[in-house]
Amino acid sequence: MAKKLQRTAPAPARSEGGESQAASGARRRGGRVPAQLVTEFTTQLATLSAAGIPIVKALTILEGQTRPGPFKEVLGALVEDVSAGTALSEAMAKHPQCFDSLYSSMVKAGEAGGVLDGILNRLAAFREKAATIRAKIKGALIYPAVVAVVAVAVVSAVIVFVIPKFEEIFDSFGAELPGITRLLLDTSRFTISYWYVVFGIPFGLVMLHFSLMRKGGAYRYRVHKLLLRVPVLGTVIAKANIAGFTRTFGTLIEAGVPHLDALSIVRDTTGNAVLVEGVEQIRKVVREGEGIARPMGESGVFDDLVVNMVDVGEATGELDKMLLKVADAYDIAVDRRIDALFKVIEPALLIVMAVVVGFIVVALFMPLMTIMSQLSAGG
Repeated sequence: MAKKLQRTAPAPARSEGGESQAASGARRRGGRVPAQLVTEFTTQLATLSAAGIPIVKALTILEGQTRPGPFKEVLGALVEDVSAGTALSEAMAKHPQCFDSLYSSMVKAGEAGGVLDGILNRLAAFREKAATIRAKIKGALIYPAVVAVVAVAVVSAVIVFVIPKFEEIFDSFGAELPGITRLLLDTSRFTISYWYVVFGIPFGLVMLHFSLMRKGGAYRYRVHKLLLRVPVLGTVIAKANIAGFTRTFGTLIEAGVPHLDALSIVRDTTGNAVLVEGVEQIRKVVREGEGIARPMGESGVFDDLVVNMVDVGEATGELDKMLLKVADAYDIAVDRRIDALFKVIEPALLIVMAVVVGFIVVALFMPLMTIMSQLSAGG
């Protein structure tokens, strides 16, 4: 039945470049596709493929149960392309917003080895693990970020709206103001008069930073290198980078992707510019016929433990297993260090807030105490 469906399916209209109109339209419209949706699709496709259902039929089923939106359009394009004879990996590569180079390369390896369902299961497990790690990091960042935002908002409101009222009171009584109070009042007046400078410059710098980071280049590299040198935080970032590299590289090798191709994919899917440079150095040496361990050690990105584990993996022919073991170990280390880091950050934020609030309270109430003393003496 499934074969009959494939034979009798009408050939989709195709553009001049050989691309189906649905695929071309899906690529033009784009739209954000949640990573979890792609992971669920991967798991379901692996299950259907393992059950012996042809890929076109499986894709048709999954497209039918997907809610209208960008991802449904992408699945429709996949159905048309694969029905017309395009390999699944090639069809997926046309939609990098959903299926990155890592994804399409692993699917290609699965197609070549006849183990597509197994590769899809590995991909789903890989994506779930990566999503879990990202969720933990984001969850740990939420509390400090909320505290910092609330603190800045409250202090800004006090400076702009509350302190001018106190200044009117001080002026009406002609009170002698101490230096700390004058400093606070001057800060309030400057903020109100030049609010576009006080609030605009930080906002502009943040926007400029993100713009330069998106463009890449020397600025992005310097920022990433600087972050690696920050005490405590740099260690966490370095270990997270190594965990991501080893898990991706190990998963690709386990799927049967050649080492050079796997290194190229890892390089292209890595977000840290320093790691990208290190991986490229390794790839150039490996291309000359050498092993991976020595250039990894010379890159300065990987510590001795990782290099030694890779060396053992190459010697025993179990490089993929060693890389995945390193990834698991470093994921655990990153979790522990993140917990420890934010146990320090949270009280530090509270201390900074207490100091700022205390400064404002002391600066405002010192003149008030003087005024109350004068009123009591006068009465």
